[in-house]
Amino acid sequence: MLDARPVLLVIGVFLSAFSLLMLIPMTADLVAGHPDWKAFGMSAMIVGATGGGLTAASWGRIKSFTTRQGFLITTLSWLALVVAASLPLFLSTKTIGYTDAFFEAMSGLTTTGATVVVGLDDSPPGFLLWRSILQWIGGVGVVIMAIAILPFLSVGGMQLFRLESSDQSEKILPGASQIAAAIFWLYVTFTFLCFIIYWSMGMTAFDAINHAMTTIATGGYSTKDASFGHFLNDPNVRGPIDLVATAFMCVGALPFGMYLLALRGSFNASVSDSQVRFFFVAVSIFTAIITLRIVSLFEFDLFTAFRLAVFNVVSIVTGTGYATTDYGQWGPFAVGFFFCIMFVGGCAGSTSCGLKIFRLQVAFAALALHGRRLAHPHRVTIARYNGRPISDEVFLSVLSFFFVYFALFATCAVILACLGLDTVTAMSAAGSAIANVGPGLGDIVGPAGNYKALPDAAKWVLSMTMLLGRLELFTVLVLMLPGFWRR
Repeated sequence: MLDARPVLLVIGVFLSAFSLLMLIPMTADLVAGHPDWKAFGMSAMIVGATGGGLTAASWGRIKSFTTRQGFLITTLSWLALVVAASLPLFLSTKTIGYTDAFFEAMSGLTTTGATVVVGLDDSPPGFLLWRSILQWIGGVGVVIMAIAILPFLSVGGMQLFRLESSDQSEKILPGASQIAAAIFWLYVTFTFLCFIIYWSMGMTAFDAINHAMTTIATGGYSTKDASFGHFLNDPNVRGPIDLVATAFMCVGALPFGMYLLALRGSFNASVSDSQVRFFFVAVSIFTAIITLRIVSLFEFDLFTAFRLAVFNVVSIVTGTGYATTDYGQWGPFAVGFFFCIMFVGGCAGSTSCGLKIFRLQVAFAALALHGRRLAHPHRVTIARYNGRPISDEVFLSVLSFFFVYFALFATCAVILACLGLDTVTAMSAAGSAIANVGPGLGDIVGPAGNYKALPDAAKWVLSMTMLLGRLELFTVLVLMLPGFWRR
């Protein structure tokens, strides 16, 4: 029988810590004299009491986690935090319904960036700060999960990223706490550096800290209805702040394990990692294509076209979802192009989302291997990733992930269409949700639109799709198999 005590203990500790985080936006509202501090105070008490009760009821020494407990902790803790995070949003003076509050919290913690909130410019500071904190927590949570947990659950080919010295048994990585601590402080450092640069370039301190958190997390929540484009027209902002954001979005989309190796003296890690090279080559090609498209359509100089192209390409590829302009106005080619690249994603072990670069590399390697075997059936051929042979287990895991990924995307799109959404909105919203990008395409959910107008049923479907996409599909789907619950 499954021992649920470690699962409940971890969820209880997470909820207890989460309740303390609510004191930050509560303080911001108190300082600003806004009555929303009561919503955060009440939510902190409810969540803290729940977390404390679970912790006390399941307290005790835990030597290790099994694989089944790892799956449960990953999914249930995420759901518990989303429910907790939605509470202050629901109780706030923004008077959004619970469906909208849950959608906003799910979008925040999964770093999707899709929003149902209208009038961000006039929203209370605590409300805006809480949204940014959710994305910041979601970003670092995903990195820790991808490096310390998912490789041992063999989810979607993530077993490629097991540490060389780690145990290959069913136990979750013994050094997970040390890895988590190192990643957390690295994440804090990047966020602080981004904040300082934004602030020095003319953003207010409040806008700078909010956007620093959502940039490093590749989340995309903004304090402005016009998203990052607001700051390109702000007379107080100096210099190419959009290029700074582009650089930090790339920082968030690269493997944090690579940064840890660099800090330990392995400075060649970034050069030798084929993921990183593939990512920058892909971004360069995509940017060149869109730059040429902008130059051909508008009377922009090459540098202006490049700035527009590189920011929006990186924002979509990394799943950040910031926008500096409505790229839906760049013609049908650009619309189709952005729809395709939203699935690409960043590197494994990053805050980014989507299919992930390494899976695309493994898929291409599988196609090349199959082609070589057809051409030379008696020749021994081996596919490699980063110089290491790719096992059949990894091939099967990655290709299964591709199949399930696009099957779920298609299913979500069909359900949304059945709920009355037009084809462009249904397909782009489904793609944006499963890839955790944020803005879709078209007038309703495009970069100039908002998810507020969607029916409640569509928001629940998209919320579950965001969770599936962020937790690498199988982490959630395996819980639905009867065999999972049998010994």
